[in-house]
Amino acid sequence: MIKNIGIWISSLKIRHQFFLLLLLTGVLCFSLFQFLWQNKWEAAYAARHMGIVSIPEPHDDFFQNLYDHAKEYSVPDSENNLKQQREFAPFFNLCDEYTGMYIYGADDGIYRTGRFPEYFYKHSSFFYNLSANFTDNIGEEYVELSLHFKNGYYSVQVYLYHNAEFIFYYYIFCFIFCVVLFLSALLFFINRKMKSIISMEKDILRMSTGDLEHPISVQGNDEIGILGRELDHLRMTLRENIIQEQESRKANQDLITALSHDLRTPLTILRGYLEVMQLRRNPEIHEEYLRRCLKKTGDIQELTDRMFEYALVSEEKEIPEFSVLTTDTLLQYLRENCEYIRLAGFRTDCHFPEESAELSSDSLMLKRIFTNLFSNILKYGDKESPVRIFCVIRTIPEQVHISVGNTVRKEYSDADSNNIGLKNVQKMVDLLGGRLDMERCQGAFTVHLTFPLKKQESSPFRLTLHR
Repeated sequence: MIKNIGIWISSLKIRHQFFLLLLLTGVLCFSLFQFLWQNKWEAAYAARHMGIVSIPEPHDDFFQNLYDHAKEYSVPDSENNLKQQREFAPFFNLCDEYTGMYIYGADDGIYRTGRFPEYFYKHSSFFYNLSANFTDNIGEEYVELSLHFKNGYYSVQVYLYHNAEFIFYYYIFCFIFCVVLFLSALLFFINRKMKSIISMEKDILRMSTGDLEHPISVQGNDEIGILGRELDHLRMTLRENIIQEQESRKANQDLITALSHDLRTPLTILRGYLEVMQLRRNPEIHEEYLRRCLKKTGDIQELTDRMFEYALVSEEKEIPEFSVLTTDTLLQYLRENCEYIRLAGFRTDCHFPEESAELSSDSLMLKRIFTNLFSNILKYGDKESPVRIFCVIRTIPEQVHISVGNTVRKEYSDADSNNIGLKNVQKMVDLLGGRLDMERCQGAFTVHLTFPLKKQESSPFRLTLHR
């Protein structure tokens, strides 16, 4: 339960956490102040007996002395009779410095004489005003007596201020203690948040120096925690991007190094043939050298084409532009490429359906797919065997299936290839939502392409295959 509450509080926004802390701390500190203030007399008793503070007490026989000595004095007729006031003044010596006494007529209630506590004269009236305002005269004890003086009975009011000083300072202590506790809770909260920000600052400075291995250490679900997690995601993303960039740069450097080495050989040979032809020493072999030069230029073109294809494969992202096409358009691209390889000396065995269906695809990508496939046939295909092209429209599931197969020339049957052209085809087929499968069997190489058709509301297409 407590753990769930902690998780809930940590998920709040900072301003809501601060408001909740303000409310709870305020209620707690106010309740604590009320508790301490209600137990002020217990605190005074404990402080007196533990010797923490010295709290004065009235004499035990103070009131008895008042009764005994009152008969020896006559109360002045009025407060303006100075002679009688001086004669009566020794009676007030029974009071200590914390005691005040005021005498009134018993019948008329008129003030006759009195004595203000000397303690307040010593400490100025400022202390008295503060103690009265803050403690509401709680430290004051009031006793009213009827004493018999020489000249009759009078009403005597006695005010005892022995606890006033302790109560005032106790009130100030309780107030300051609760305020400090309240501010400490707020400062602790602010300090924790500031530590999180400072920790995040240090982590960001480490990131700025290139250290992307050190994680952002800020925790929590508030704004600072969310910012810390997002910065950590940014750190990991930057780290992955830098690693990928380094790997890509290394791969490009390796490719350039390899192609530069491969290009240097045919260029050197081509330069040698041209220099020999320039000397015109053996005109009868110029035709043979010219044929060899053309062969080397073909090798150079093949290497540059491979570099271009690799650049296409290495593109970060390519977005197809889908449009509604028919299978007739797809078959047209196939027929154009079949005609192209026939002119190059290849024989073809084509089987196309008569029906037509619709598919959503990118016409330019389809052209590039077939161009790559038939370029591979021109480079590696054996002209002695026919190129087999099949196309069929299936109803379950609704898709068009194309297969292009040829026999590989013997000099390329065992050669290692990086299959850059096929990687390019694979990437474009995936972008179009299709599927590419390759099959090798006894010198024959077949590529199977499958593209989904648009679903038709009318009757499904029949499977038709013409041979």
